[in-house]
Amino acid sequence: MLTTRKLPVALLAAAVALSLGGCEKVLDPYTGQEKTSNTSKNSAIGAGIGALVGYLSARDKSRRDKRKAILIGAGVGGLTGAAVGSYMDKQEDELRQQLQGTGVSVTRSGDELILNMPGNITFATDSSALNPSFHEVLNSVVLILKKFDKTLIEVAGHTDSTGSREYNKKLSWQRAQSVANYLVDQGVDSQRIITVGHGEERPIASNKTAEGRQQNRRVELTLIPIKAEQ
Repeated sequence: MLTTRKLPVALLAAAVALSLGGCEKVLDPYTGQEKTSNTSKNSAIGAGIGALVGYLSARDKSRRDKRKAILIGAGVGGLTGAAVGSYMDKQEDELRQQLQGTGVSVTRSGDELILNMPGNITFATDSSALNPSFHEVLNSVVLILKKFDKTLIEVAGHTDSTGSREYNKKLSWQRAQSVANYLVDQGVDSQRIITVGHGEERPIASNKTAEGRQQNRRVELTLIPIKAEQ
């Protein structure tokens, strides 16, 4: 088990190892064997150090801010000034076009976009397995997420109040994780994704009616712009 003290070192080692995996290979003129070029190796080490710096500077921040700092440290350029609003405007327009008539709503909240995916079209009752019929909708979302890659993606599961609080918390997380796993399988960078299960804690309608409970059973994707620190 890694201790807190050892974690930054492990993160650096992992980041460098992953970066080296994609380095350019060259032939040694003396041995005829493949080796990693010094330029690629130095770039990989730089990326690893960048990720570590991002981790260290992020330890005392919120979960979202931590992930943003790590991504920026690893080389993802952050948005600045008026570019933030323009970037999210374009992303919103394309999401609305792609998701029209699918049952998924797009809501703007400041610089953030919230995609509400109702439980009745995403999952069968009491299940965390994605409905195969929903894959096509998620594929449309994936196209936009990959195009607009300067956003953090928070995948949050929600339930109604039927059943125990502990069970609802677990089911909501499992559903959020199923959506997150699908996004990653389709090529979305896992570093951009945060998964959380809120259970019954954040209703958007009354749990006293069947209609209200149906609205509360949902998965929300919140798209948060990655802003460069000023």
